Amino acid sequence: MSIDERIEALTQSVELIASLHRDLEQSTAKNFERLTTSMERLTTSMERLTTVAIAHEERIERLEDKGN
Repeated sequence: MSIDERIEALTQSVELIASLHRDLEQSTAKNFERLTTSMERLTTSMERLTTVAIAHEERIERLEDKGN
């Protein structure tokens, strides 16, 4: 194998690695975006559940106060 053939083979290898790296970056960005969206939904849901739990607790306390 000549020097030129080796250089060509290395060039192709580097181009392949660079392509794989770009694909991985894009995939990671998409996954991060989906994760961010999921976390936002989860946070919103938790806030709503907290509001409901507090309202129920206050209602129970009012009912208990009326019973005494």
